This record gives sequence, structure tokens and C-alpha cells, in this order.
Amino acid sequence: MAEKSKTCCFTGHRPDKLPWGADESTPGAIALKNRIFDAVRSAYDEGFRHFICGMATGCDMYFCEAVLTLKFTEPSVTLEAAIPFEGQAEGWSEGNRRRYYSLLRQCDSACVMGTSYSRGCFTKRNRYMVDCSGRLIAAFSGSPGGTEKTIAYAEKHGVQVIMLPVIPS
Repeated sequence: MAEKSKTCCFTGHRPDKLPWGADESTPGAIALKNRIFDAVRSAYDEGFRHFICGMATGCDMYFCEAVLTLKFTEPSVTLEAAIPFEGQAEGWSEGNRRRYYSLLRQCDSACVMGTSYSRGCFTKRNRYMVDCSGRLIAAFSGSPGGTEKTIAYAEKHGVQVIMLPVIPS
């Protein structure tokens, strides 16, 4: 297991809570992806080497792709997929499933929280990521939900939070 002080995780919204939805070609989506990459690069420059991603659609995939981009030039980077339950992507669109499995194959490791969906499995995944990390990068629009709760959990447990506001296009 990676050292907590060198581990960084991520939380962010799914497409339904993003101003641009699933359209990643908008100026807002492109700007957020760039800010996420900059935050990942900054974390690396500050000594973080292990990154944990929750593997949901939307911002989690942006984060995963940013870490993989960094890993291309910085081979000491490791990426862990934190998966709430086996078959997480089964009900997704074909495009999202393809993207998920492509990203998953590029991860160095994976931790699966459960064999099937259960109430609280996403909370368990989010807490696992925070409990293993010294930093949380958060893409947050201010809307209530899992991202907000993960930020609050991290703050309560003394994990540094780097906020990346989600700005409409």
C-alpha cells in the first residue's frame, strides 16, 4: 500500500451535475479538464506519487485521464481504481463502458469494495479513498451529494482539500 502522505485521491461530479452534461467539447469542460491536469501535476511536483480514482462517469474519468497523461512522462506515478462494486459499469452506455474498461486496464491496481451494488457502496468507496490519502482534489459545483459529502469527510479527517470550482460554459 502506498504511503498516505504521497497519495492523492479525487472527487467530482457525474455528467448529470455538470453544466455541460456529457458534452466534453464545451469550453467549461475543457477548462475543467485542464485545471484537473494542473492540480494533478502540482500534486506530483509536491511529492504525491500514488493517485486513487473512483472510476465514475464524468469528472472521475477526467481525473483518471489526467493521471494517465502524467504517467506517460513520469513513470513513478501509480494509479489505483477504487471500484464501489463489481459490474459498476454494466448499466452504462456502450461508449462509457468502453472508456471505463480502457481506463481500468491502464490502472496499476484496483480495489473493489463489494461484489454487488448495495446501499452505501459509493460512500464506502469514497471513504476508502480519503482514508488512504493525504490530499483530495475536488471538482465541485456547490450542489449537494456525494462530492460534497466526500469533501466534508476529508476536511473532518484532516486531509488537505484542493477545490476546483466547476464553472458553467
